[in-house]
Amino acid sequence: MNYSTSSTSNFEIPITPEELNHILTAISNGRYSWACVLILRSMGYNPLHYIPQRTYSRIAKENNPVVSTAIPTPQEALETINSHS
Repeated sequence: MNYSTSSTSNFEIPITPEELNHILTAISNGRYSWACVLILRSMGYNPLHYIPQRTYSRIAKENNPVVSTAIPTPQEALETINSHS
């Protein structure tokens, strides 16, 4: 069997220092589910593809009083990052 040693992942959307700070704060406060949501968002993924909607709503409500129901697509996130550069 041949295994590929190179990663096929393409990380075009870097995590900003501010996002990393939010993730680390969530982890240090024991909010691991919220940290997972933040990581998924930061990488341009829709958390609802990985977390049940009811669970996501509860986590978001508990950790973010003003929750936007619109989650940016990876393309929108990339455009936002590029517009701030």
